[in-house]
Amino acid sequence: MGNVSTAIFKVDENLCYGCGACIALCPTNALELEKRLAIVDQKDCTLCEYCIPSCPVSALSIKEE
Repeated sequence: MGNVSTAIFKVDENLCYGCGACIALCPTNALELEKRLAIVDQKDCTLCEYCIPSCPVSALSIKEE
């Protein structure tokens, strides 16, 4: 068996202020705003990283779990 990635998309709740810039760029609609915070649906996220550069406060990242 090959290596299985354990990477997940993370939103830093201390930085995100809910501007929504990332949501429009997500090709799989895995992001949504909830209580002024970007929330990711991990099952829909493909880790494409399209949204990461759109965040004005660098609250988005991909981390190994």
